[in-house]
Amino acid sequence: MRVLVFFDLPVITGEQRRAYVKFRKFLLKSGFMMLQESVYCKLALNGTVVRGIVDNVHKNKPTEGLVQLLTVTEKQYAKIDIIVGEVKNEILDSDERLVIL
Repeated sequence: MRVLVFFDLPVITGEQRRAYVKFRKFLLKSGFMMLQESVYCKLALNGTVVRGIVDNVHKNKPTEGLVQLLTVTEKQYAKIDIIVGEVKNEILDSDERLVIL
């Protein structure tokens, strides 16, 4: 399953910009990947993990703006139709995957 986060946050004042940066950093530290500006995605193994992710986003939401969450299955996510741009491969097939213990 995938959890998609869509957000539109105001960035007019300094405080609003700080809230935006804080929320974006929270998403990145939580394992979300940016699909495009203001759209982030995270892989989840099952419904229990999805609920934990959703609860965590709720706890860290900014006070202003719009934040929306959408959960889709891998089969639904695979049907994304990319019209312009290129597909980014999320799998590292290089030595970067190598873990030395």
